[in-house]
Amino acid sequence: MSLELLSELALVTDSLLQVGYQPGDPGDVIDALTNPGVVLGALAGGAFGAALGALPAFVFTGFLVTAGSLGGGGFGVDVGFGTVFGPHVSFAGGVAAAGYAANKGYMESGFDFHNAKDITVALGSKPDILAVGAVFGVFGVVLEQLSRQLALPVDPIPVSIVISAIVVRVVFGYSIIGKVSDKANGYFDMGPFEREEMREPGEVKGDGEKDSEDRLAVEPWLPNMYKWSHVAAIGFFAGLASAAITYNMIGGGHGLIAVFAGFGISAASLLFLNLGIGKIPVTHHMTLAGSTAFLAVWEPGITQITGLESADLTAPLLFGDGLALLFGAVFGVFAALVGEASQRVFYAHSDTHFDPPAAAIVVWTLVLGLLVVAGLLNWGVWIPGTGI
Repeated sequence: MSLELLSELALVTDSLLQVGYQPGDPGDVIDALTNPGVVLGALAGGAFGAALGALPAFVFTGFLVTAGSLGGGGFGVDVGFGTVFGPHVSFAGGVAAAGYAANKGYMESGFDFHNAKDITVALGSKPDILAVGAVFGVFGVVLEQLSRQLALPVDPIPVSIVISAIVVRVVFGYSIIGKVSDKANGYFDMGPFEREEMREPGEVKGDGEKDSEDRLAVEPWLPNMYKWSHVAAIGFFAGLASAAITYNMIGGGHGLIAVFAGFGISAASLLFLNLGIGKIPVTHHMTLAGSTAFLAVWEPGITQITGLESADLTAPLLFGDGLALLFGAVFGVFAALVGEASQRVFYAHSDTHFDPPAAAIVVWTLVLGLLVVAGLLNWGVWIPGTGI
């Protein structure tokens, strides 16, 4: 998602179509990670996420990306996904800091679930908490740069977030996946939550203010948004809305940067969730899927952005306006369902935050990337290794 990639794609006027995965050079990884602006910026960004809390830091990212994409200059997008405020740095640092603080008994936030899952609360200026955030900020940017510079055909930012969340559990002594309560029929069963059933004494580890029996047997990521039909419905309309925003913006001359507008709006809207307003949906994985999938198959958009002729586009998945918009909506549903599946496996039965949207973005960007590798798509828009 770097500006360099965006600029290269937006300025193509006369080029040969190159379909398939183009791996990066390991030397690029070394160059990126020896840049002091990358490592030192990540130290500061991780501490920033710890101080503000993971979700407030991500909302900040959302405002930056929204301003950059709607303003057309791109600077906000570059900063929002960069080495200080990028979610692989600040959000991941905040998640790690919450896991550490809960483990040390620092957090008694009143959160309904285990305190280590509370990513809404600011953790302040305690030096050891800031240090944990800073270390995981650097870890996040290392993972992201490895994936990006090697041009792996997947979004490197959520790859970093997912791996970081697992490492948090290992480092601070939490279960990697979590323990399914005897009251639940497997990972996917949300019935115990609906029946308000609690854990058995000693079944799981408590935290600063809760014993095992004070915790719900199942703790869904979004208590107001976990039913499959509801998740699919919001995914369809969020994906469609984001695709339509991109369609209208590119038609108005905004260029490729428009693909991130829906993501930015979704992320910024989480300010209301952080303020405690009920039933606010989390949709940034769906909106980014909708706009990206739409642009990956929208023939008029590809030719307008790249300068190629339609005859140069050889992959079979090419559509006009209406079908391309619906393709974006379908990928919005796909992202929504993958996110829900991941929360049922990695969040609902565990103690720390695991980000379902990040897991969803990993899956659907990899799917688009592999479609490019297979020759079914001409490009993966902004996904590394899949450009024209």
